[in-house]
Amino acid sequence: MSTKIRLSRHGRKGRPFYHVVIADSRAPRDGRYIEKVGTYDPNTNPATIDLNFDRALYWLQVGAQPTDTAKRILSYKGVLMKKHLLEGVKKGAFDAAAAEAKFEAWMKEKDAKVQAKISKLAQEGDAAAKVRLEAEAKVRAAKEEVIAKKRAEAEAAAAAKKAEEEAAAAPAEETAPVAETAAETEAEAPAAE
Repeated sequence: MSTKIRLSRHGRKGRPFYHVVIADSRAPRDGRYIEKVGTYDPNTNPATIDLNFDRALYWLQVGAQPTDTAKRILSYKGVLMKKHLLEGVKKGAFDAAAAEAKFEAWMKEKDAKVQAKISKLAQEGDAAAKVRLEAEAKVRAAKEEVIAKKRAEAEAAAAAKKAEEEAAAAPAEETAPVAETAAETEAEAPAAE
């Protein structure tokens, strides 16, 4: 029986979620499997990989062949590096302690790269949010300026209208007393004769 390390798709349409499984090569993609050794979620950035390291290494050592994507996942998590180092120990290239030291150094470097990527993504997200906030503040300030301008124009128009009404009312009041004084002088003039 030829075994494969491959991905079994789960999740809804457009949001895939994969199980990393050990399966017979003749079994369907999402069908029967021998053992589930992990999960892979490509929807997050960076992708979330949860892997049972020891079981994946065991299956590689007994001859399971990973598919291309599964091979990338195993490489990312260091399973292929560990297998390579253990084969070097078997051949006598170096001892187990040196292999373990090399693997630990590789894992530290890999973790540092992953953490750097996560922090870089967080900084870019913060910078993008800051830029959006500044742009939104500029737009809001422009809108407030337009509204203030319209209010000032409306207040000026209302003041002008009020001034016109007062001006129109004032000459009418002035003409009314002049007419009364003219009537009074006419009334007084015949009396004087």
